[in-house]
Amino acid sequence: MEKLNTGLTEKDRFGSVELLNHLLADEYVLYTKTRKYHWNVRGMQFKSLHELFEEHYRDLEEKIDEIAERIRALGHYAIGTLKQFSKLTRLEEHEEDNGDARSMLQNLVYDHELIINHLRSNLETCQEKYHDAGTSDFFTSMMKDHEKMVWMLRVYLE
Repeated sequence: MEKLNTGLTEKDRFGSVELLNHLLADEYVLYTKTRKYHWNVRGMQFKSLHELFEEHYRDLEEKIDEIAERIRALGHYAIGTLKQFSKLTRLEEHEEDNGDARSMLQNLVYDHELIINHLRSNLETCQEKYHDAGTSDFFTSMMKDHEKMVWMLRVYLE
């Protein structure tokens, strides 16, 4: 942990970083799942879902980088091993691989909504408990991006 003079205590920065590392783990698992679904989707909507999943995993890849950079900006090191991601994630992996587009979409909607709910809670915690407006704003931006992605996924389920 680095010493910084940004108006946040070390304790407050550590609190924000803990939330960010959980988010990093969730995003990495969601990225992996979305990429797997991109590879394995089948059916009448193959082309459009294959392209949508690719768009989403590329967006998630950028988010992963942004989260890690936010952690570094707060003077800490980001987690980065599969073991750490597995330990901290709140998402479930789905090992079945039948290519069923509806199940894939439902799984992704569920995961995005879970992340959205954690982000909503985390942005309040960062602002009120850790006095970290920057990370709170970061969480707000991430939440809006996930809301857009879940909307796009839900359209296929209608």
